[in-house]
Amino acid sequence: MTKKKIILMASGSGSNVQQIYEYFKNSDAVEIAMIITNKQNAGVIARMEYAKIPILWIPKQYLNSEDFIELLKTADLIVLAGFLLKIPEQMAQVFDKKIINIHPSLLPKYGGKGMYGHFVHEAVIQNKEKESGITIHYVNQHYDEGQIIAQFQCEINDTDTPETLSKKIQNLEHLHFPKTIEMILMGV
Repeated sequence: MTKKKIILMASGSGSNVQQIYEYFKNSDAVEIAMIITNKQNAGVIARMEYAKIPILWIPKQYLNSEDFIELLKTADLIVLAGFLLKIPEQMAQVFDKKIINIHPSLLPKYGGKGMYGHFVHEAVIQNKEKESGITIHYVNQHYDEGQIIAQFQCEINDTDTPETLSKKIQNLEHLHFPKTIEMILMGV
């Protein structure tokens, strides 16, 4: 049986990349083929050194290149795990339903340009929401507007701060993102 190949893309510390790697590292069905980052000093590079997976740094302008698109075609699924650059329209079209993203809110609320990480959690707390969560969705040419695959919620209580909400959201991401990737790859 040929393993399904995943390419992970991240801009930050890489905690979701590490969770995905740990989930699949002994899998007979799925292989993490490569990690791609757009930041030369992204935390994901040091975090994932132990995994012995190729890590590629790409400058922003390379996202639209034919070489990069050909490289991505080697994967069955491209997973954005904290990748903060907007996917170019051409790339979104070439990889329709082949790129997924995780967002730290219940889309369509708190999505769009500039809405990531603590910016989302601050807005959610400021607006006195009673719940938040994560959304796993396909990527299209617009920030956070692709078809929703799955959402998972958590309650927000009166004592929550952006920092405590961030921890709740990260727990949801670590628990559900790898399982959802597996379901997509296995056609469940």
